[in-house]
Amino acid sequence: MGVPSELQPPRLRPGVPPELRTPRLRLRAFAESDLDDWARITADAETMRFLGNGRPLSRAEALASLGYVQAHWALRGYGLWAAEELATGRLVGRIGLYRPEGWPGLEVGWLVERDRWGEGLATEGARAVVGCAFAAELDDCLISAIQPGNGASVRVAEKLGARFRESRELEGHRVSIYALDRQTWLRSHPTRPRQEVR
Repeated sequence: MGVPSELQPPRLRPGVPPELRTPRLRLRAFAESDLDDWARITADAETMRFLGNGRPLSRAEALASLGYVQAHWALRGYGLWAAEELATGRLVGRIGLYRPEGWPGLEVGWLVERDRWGEGLATEGARAVVGCAFAAELDDCLISAIQPGNGASVRVAEKLGARFRESRELEGHRVSIYALDRQTWLRSHPTRPRQEVR
């Protein structure tokens, strides 16, 4: 039975992603059984256009990216969750936190499969993740690094309350950094959103 997050802040432990639930999503640890769906999602050129080097992943690269996700949880104690649709049990993407070495801050990021764009799933899942990050006191400010032309991600960041902070070079790409500080979040979310933490 889940405990409403207003009553219990999430416990983040290395290697053990807590399960978060929103009205439509279950955010959970990735499993080996997700590989087929994850490889399908990341093989789509349009889905991957604004991520990394802007190209789709091979199946082997998709598997390696899942290894990175698990290693990030093990080393940092936070990371990316698999985003599973509650109604169908289908993997629809990934949403969460990451901070690669040399990154300018703790990033909240999202990737949703292309045929689900425009449904608000990224915003819904990212709200739960931001609430979790601030409740766990991981940082006083979260960022999103967004490549030029990615208007959909800018809209998600702005819906979260993030605002443009700067433009900078990051891993060979010019990106816009959107930032959301804890006080801004708490002003617009005086109690944490109703999400279940398991």
